[in-house]
Amino acid sequence: MADVNYSVLTEEQLARLRELEQEVGGWVLAIEPAVKLANLTPTQLARIQALEEELSIILLAYHPQNA
Repeated sequence: MADVNYSVLTEEQLARLRELEQEVGGWVLAIEPAVKLANLTPTQLARIQALEEELSIILLAYHPQNA
């Protein structure tokens, strides 16, 4: 599994993130994955979101480095 680190944000980026947090009513984590995130179709994204809801977890889809 790849390491995931929190992003280092500029003041402007942090302000934008805080605005988003206000909109969604909760915290939003800014992370920098060490792998390329998967480019999902709307159908694939919906399937992932449904499984997240069903299992009460957060899923992150990415492409393995050797793919």
